[in-house]
Amino acid sequence: MKELFEMVATAFEAAAVIVLLLGVLIAAGRYLIDRMQRGQERHEAYRTLRQGIGRALLLALELLVAADIIDTVAVEPSLENLGRLGLLVLIRTFLSFSLELEIDGRWPWQSKREASDKGVRVRSD
Repeated sequence: MKELFEMVATAFEAAAVIVLLLGVLIAAGRYLIDRMQRGQERHEAYRTLRQGIGRALLLALELLVAADIIDTVAVEPSLENLGRLGLLVLIRTFLSFSLELEIDGRWPWQSKREASDKGVRVRSD
């Protein structure tokens, strides 16, 4: 059973790498299309590129957290591994919140209306 969970955790890690690579490639492709075919301004096309990469990073982070949870809980449950998992989840949560703020222009717990009422510029794409 332990080998199965190790394989599942490894599969989640591999999926995270694939999601990140595909996300970056798709975002770069969209950037090139926006700049060449649609004639978007450089700033707008760059913002779209950053948002695409940020979304790929968020999804990859979620997959890596899932892999760490499987690895810690099912493969090697120990207090040291649990502490390491807690630290990793804390760091990745901070990164996720930062990326969410960068992508949408608001904190994950803020609604678009609440953010715009407070004068925060909310991105609408």
